[in-house]
Amino acid sequence: MRFNKTLWAIQGVLALLFVFAGGMKLALPAEALAGPVALPGWFMRFIGVAELLGGLGLVLPGAFRIHTELTPIAAAGLVIIMTGAVVVSVVGMGVAAAVVPLVVGALAGVVAYARLPLASVAPSF
Repeated sequence: MRFNKTLWAIQGVLALLFVFAGGMKLALPAEALAGPVALPGWFMRFIGVAELLGGLGLVLPGAFRIHTELTPIAAAGLVIIMTGAVVVSVVGMGVAAAVVPLVVGALAGVVAYARLPLASVAPSF
């Protein structure tokens, strides 16, 4: 039970982070989204939508107890996004800049793994 509360806390923090980051990518003008590596504006908007939906997908299925199988899928999608963020950070600003996206991606990976419905995967004897 204690691990479940910790997992919910991680999901809540990640959800706030991704909803905020995705919302900013959608609200700011394309010129303000320029980072260390030049990425097209449409791609940044796409990432913003994916982050926003992924952040919501971390908490809403469990909160409403509807389609809870979507939570690990959302978390896995966010791991993919953060993998790209690590690569862009290393290329554009160096290894030290990649620490934060690496930790956020690792936490999303923990959520993805911990929320998998393992009972349906285990063999029955």
